[in-house]
Amino acid sequence: MTFPFSITDEGANVSSRQQHVREQIEQIIFTNPGERWYRPDFGIGAMALVFEPNHVSLHEVIKKRLLATLAEALKGEVVAETLSVDIEGKNEKLLIKIGYQIAAIQHTENIEFLLNGDE
Repeated sequence: MTFPFSITDEGANVSSRQQHVREQIEQIIFTNPGERWYRPDFGIGAMALVFEPNHVSLHEVIKKRLLATLAEALKGEVVAETLSVDIEGKNEKLLIKIGYQIAAIQHTENIEFLLNGDE
């Protein structure tokens, strides 16, 4: 089913495999740690990170946390060896680049999230 969940006259909307993986990644990026009751370590809270000092050492911490969370959450969905994360920041913007290969269909995806302090 799609995230966020929605219902039409035909029933629940369903995501394609590619959309489903992207939706899972979005949940990880935009969920704050501690927000999920039974998974307190889930998510990286990226919107709050926009207001942190924009420094290479912070980018490395975010990268490691995101890689670990993605590897666990997407186990079986993506080929673990193909998972890559790059973090760049300038002023009040944070750019997160994620690359992966979907295991079932051998399709490679590269997605970017530009987080801005204004949005």
